[in-house]
Amino acid sequence: MQDPNEDTEWNDILRDFGILPPKEEKKDEAEELVLHLQKEAMAKPYEKMTLGQLKEAEDDFDDEDMRAMEIYRQKRLQEWKARQKIKKFGELREISGNQYVKEVTNAEKDVWVVIHLYRSSIQMCLVLNQHLSILARKFPETKFLKAIVNTCIQHYHDRCLPTIFVYKNGQIEGKFIGIIGCGGLNLKLEELEWKLAQVGAIQTDLEENPKKQIVDVMISSIRNTSIYDDSNGSGSDSDETKCP
Repeated sequence: MQDPNEDTEWNDILRDFGILPPKEEKKDEAEELVLHLQKEAMAKPYEKMTLGQLKEAEDDFDDEDMRAMEIYRQKRLQEWKARQKIKKFGELREISGNQYVKEVTNAEKDVWVVIHLYRSSIQMCLVLNQHLSILARKFPETKFLKAIVNTCIQHYHDRCLPTIFVYKNGQIEGKFIGIIGCGGLNLKLEELEWKLAQVGAIQTDLEENPKKQIVDVMISSIRNTSIYDDSNGSGSDSDETKCP
């Protein structure tokens, strides 16, 4: 079968009568490459720059470029903000017990979740909520939540509060239970940040534990002494008052 694109007199006659379609023009690859390079050369350099590079290169642009660059920079900034909004958290949110499974146990894959079970009548819980609110803004890639304990766990004893659970992919990766477990009454923000970083919930830039390594005799004695009156000879907690 004769090639319709072949340069023959017969094919030319057939094309003249409309029997064959017009001959396909062969693309010159070298010409296409040149056109591509010319197009790239004509493109403004700022179209390939990051926001940081745009800031550094401002002195090299004329007024027209500056106006165009500002429009382009605002576009890039809006795109960045949109991406951050989609994948980030950035606040300490309140949930109820019926949201626990969805927000915590079945949270997004590979997302760290910090959940604080609290009671507003306990001062240490209020301190933790303040600290966690700040950390939620500082580490928006981690989901920070709080819930009034009775909405999640009935008959949870006050001596186990505050309680912080750290989850990832439905598994508990860390837990801090009670005033001592959470860092003590004088807990500083940096100390809580360090504790959460140690279990992997956040990526901190702290290089060492900000809490001084001093043995506190009072804390040690509290930890090793029963809070119950053993005068009746009972040496064990009831099921109702045991912490998890």
